[in-house]
Amino acid sequence: MSEPVLSKREQLTERATDYALAHGLIGLSLRPLAADLDTSDRMLIYHFGSKDALITEVLATSNIRSTAIINAMPASPSTRRAVLDLWATFTRRDVQRCQRMYVEAAALGLFGREPYATSIRQSNAVWIEAVAGHLQHSGTTPARASRLALLIDATFNGLFLDRPLDDDAEAGEVVGDLARALA
Repeated sequence: MSEPVLSKREQLTERATDYALAHGLIGLSLRPLAADLDTSDRMLIYHFGSKDALITEVLATSNIRSTAIINAMPASPSTRRAVLDLWATFTRRDVQRCQRMYVEAAALGLFGREPYATSIRQSNAVWIEAVAGHLQHSGTTPARASRLALLIDATFNGLFLDRPLDDDAEAGEVVGDLARALA
């Protein structure tokens, strides 16, 4: 089976996402991005309409990548194990890169900056749906899975923000405590 052929815009989106994951969003300038993509800033505007539209696409693509990993997880044998498995997935390097970009966008969105605020609201809905889906596949009732997904997301993101300051073993213990509490 052959790979689907991507349009020029889709190709640029994928490559721009890779660039943003490596360099960050804060201070993103079209000229260096365009140079890295072997195009011009004018061509980026031609394909996306604006820098904000490009950023929106990059954030959506990053979120699609990270939630695809969550959605591909096999069912866990219990809610407790699902929390631990989600943490193991959340701390994977490829997911962490997406989370770093999410945190950058969320910080800018907190100040009401667009397109970040809108993109983060959309990303949150997709992410929570993926986490709740894994919990449901692992035996958690749908109503409980939605609430637990919010709690898990808040805990994981809080630990992620503190991890540069704390050690990973302590974060793992906190997740273990959360898993036992939710079981």
